[in-house]
Amino acid sequence: MRIGALLGLAILVALAVRVDLAAMVHTLALAGWPLLWLIPYRAVYFLLYALGWASLLRGINREERVGLGYLFWATTVREAIDRLLPVASVGGGVIGVRLLRWRGVPVAPASASIIVEILITLFALYLFFVVGVLLLFQRGVGVHEHPGLLLALLFTLPVPLATGWLLRHGSIFERMHAFLLALVGTSPLSEGVASLDREVRASLRRHRPLLFAGTLQFVALLLGAFEVWFALRLFGHPMDSRVALILESMTQAIRHVAFVVPAGLGVQEAGLVLFGRPLGIDAELALAVSMAKRLREVLWGVLSLLSWQWMEGRQIHRQRRRSGVKGEGGAPP
Repeated sequence: MRIGALLGLAILVALAVRVDLAAMVHTLALAGWPLLWLIPYRAVYFLLYALGWASLLRGINREERVGLGYLFWATTVREAIDRLLPVASVGGGVIGVRLLRWRGVPVAPASASIIVEILITLFALYLFFVVGVLLLFQRGVGVHEHPGLLLALLFTLPVPLATGWLLRHGSIFERMHAFLLALVGTSPLSEGVASLDREVRASLRRHRPLLFAGTLQFVALLLGAFEVWFALRLFGHPMDSRVALILESMTQAIRHVAFVVPAGLGVQEAGLVLFGRPLGIDAELALAVSMAKRLREVLWGVLSLLSWQWMEGRQIHRQRRRSGVKGEGGAPP
């Protein structure tokens, strides 16, 4: 994680040295306060992801212990952890399981819902990347200018396909179960991973929730392009919506490939500069767009992380109270 952070910081510094910082700041100043509309707009993205997550939990959450509002908040927390903390984009999923446990969802079903959701995200991102590449080539950008794009299309497709097949038919967690049995014998841990495998396979058999969640995730990615389009318009450089979609698609793809770089520091900026240039967007303007997106990301992220820590404090306080009652009475009431 430290290496990734240093690499991202080096990229960001290199970009800052090469561009006209005064011009970038001037571009940001042109937008003014309307740029803050990107902050509430992000709620649409979180809502779509929360709805998809709710659909995956529907077979588990029969008692409606986890409402949509709670899942919306949990989605913002997961996003903040993955985007802002040095956790290689996996910490959010771990905390997501913890947040579901607070509402009484068993560990295996909670973990399965997040594992399947991450798999769906891989497919949605790949499809979004394909759309961006096709639009880029449609704009007249030659294959020779970005030969790595075609290679990326060829070599990244097997990742979600292979992952989905292994989860559905490979019995990954049952194999882990057998391995643990050989090492430590029957234990709650070994039984737990076997249960997780069953839950994941059961979730992958529910085709309607999978399709619903995948569609919502793809729509959320498409709507993310509006942030780029809106920022460019406020900066006095209106562009076609397809340009915004290309930039958002390429940026998302690069950020997820470079997941070891905390917050995509420098990676997002490099992607916008690299793909913005052939589309008529200079480096200063591309970096201004990146700063606008980061402003929204940091504000949402900080508020979500603070709310999560506050909730963690409440949970600790409740546990202490329960322990105190048990200690005084000899048994819980």
